[in-house]
Order: sequence, then structure tokens, then C-alpha cells
Amino acid sequence: MNAKLQKEPRPNAPCALEAPAFPVFFVTGLSGAGKSTVLNVFEDMYFFTMDGLPASLIPEVVMVLNRNNLTGFQGLVIGVNMLQSVSMRDCRQALISLRKKGIRPSIIFVEANAQVLLQRYAATRRPHPLQAEGLGLEEALTVERRRLALFRDAADLLIDTSGYSIHDLRRVIQEKWHIMQNSAHALKVHLISFGFKYGTPSEADMVFDLRFLPNPYFVPELKPHSGLDKAVAAYVLEQEPGISFARRITDFLQYLLPLYEAEGRYRIAIAIGCTGGRHRSVALTEALAAALRNKYAISKEHRHLQLG
Repeated sequence: MNAKLQKEPRPNAPCALEAPAFPVFFVTGLSGAGKSTVLNVFEDMYFFTMDGLPASLIPEVVMVLNRNNLTGFQGLVIGVNMLQSVSMRDCRQALISLRKKGIRPSIIFVEANAQVLLQRYAATRRPHPLQAEGLGLEEALTVERRRLALFRDAADLLIDTSGYSIHDLRRVIQEKWHIMQNSAHALKVHLISFGFKYGTPSEADMVFDLRFLPNPYFVPELKPHSGLDKAVAAYVLEQEPGISFARRITDFLQYLLPLYEAEGRYRIAIAIGCTGGRHRSVALTEALAAALRNKYAISKEHRHLQLG
């Protein structure tokens, strides 16, 4: 997706996610990352799903498959293969055509880290689509990620399936769908608490390291609890330097997020990390969610809470 399309101002016409309009999603991403699984989850949520449709036919299909013709469905979800240049060109044109008609499909980009993708291909023994061009598997994964980088940057919702079971994926999609449904025009801010010992979230646009804050892990009465508990949150955020840092990071985000929004961004992922992802990062993520919720569409994910 070229820069012009990525930074295109949001249309004044009703957004496809705004009631009473009919929600339309495009699901795309890296091969092997779980696009078909995402479509199955949406199908279970009573969306009408399609896959393998040529991108050139999408505008015509979307105009036909509307609320009147899909009674009983929550919306329309189309799986799009944008790996080939012709598909990428047709998909760009489809988005432009639909936006001219007042419909702005939301793009969901599905990815996973390279090691997980290699393991999935080894387990299924299926070839990667780019191996038909004479590339080895690892090279194919690298080339595909590079080709789809602009689509990834322009996506409304980014889902990294590396550590998700089907049940985790279902929960994440349900939570994020409700956020998108209820705040169609707001910038979508996804807050992720995590533990550095388990790895930094690959989808993060910004990462903040909280390992300088007092650690409740070393307080015997707090260690069994998490940042969701009031006592732990108070220990982290109601003494210095937690008080000052929480205030400054909130002020910083309240300054920065409107600038991203003005540039046409639809989503921002912010990762908040501590050592184990159970105490400090969880407490601050909850505090930021509360501070930003009135202005932005906030979703939150405590990725390593049960591991810390």
C-alpha cells in the first residue's frame, strides 16, 4: 500500500464500522500466520466470511453483500491474498473504490515471528507460496515480510499469533472487535504488558522499560499477586519514581497520540515491559488505559501475566 493511501484522511462518510452501517473487514498477512483461523473465529461470531476472492471483484461483492442481503450476520469478512504484485495493485484499487462509496473496510493483518512460521511449515510440510519463485523457506519468509510491510503499517488491527492458541485468538478478536465497533472514528490504542524475559511484542510501535521501578516481586506479601491488585499497583505507582513516571508518560502519550492521529494512523500498539510481565508492567498498563480511555479506543492485553 503506497504512502498516499496509508495517510489518506478518514472519509467524512459513515465508516463501515459505525452503526448502523455494515462492518467490513479485510484479513490478510503472512503466509502461515493464521489467516484461515482468524476467518473461522469470525465465522463463529456470526460474520459472513469469504476467502480466495480475487481482489478486483471485492468492490462489487461488498456492494451486494450488505446488511439487507446478509440478515442475521454481524458483518462481512474477506480473506485477501496480497502476496503477488497484481493482487496488491487490485487491493489498493478496491480500497479506493469502496472509500469513494463511503465504505472504509478495516484491515486486519495477521503475523507471527519467523521461528514460529518455520515450525508451522515444518509441521504441515506445505510449501510457502514464494518457494515457487525458487526461494528457500527462510528467504521466502523474509521477502514476504518485506513485500507486505506497507500493508502491515496501514492495518487497523495487527494480530501476532505466535503465542496464541485458538482459544486465545478467539478472545483477542472478540475483545478488539468490540473496541472497534464502539469507537469507529477514534484512534485505536492497544496497550500490551509483557515480560522482557519472555520476549518483546513484535507488533509494538513503542516500547517502555519499567525495570527501574521498585519491584513487588521482592516483597513477600506482594509477590503472589499481580499488577491487577490494588496493593501491588499502589506499591508501583504511589511512591517515587512511579508517581513521576506515570504522570510523565501519560502527558507524553496525550501529546504524541494526537500527532499520530493527525497523520492518518488508525492504530498504535504500545508495549509496557518489566522483568516478568506480572507486576510493574501490568499496573502501569491498567493506569494508562484508565487515563486514555475517554479520548481513544483502548484495548489492553496482559501477555505474560500468567507466566511471570
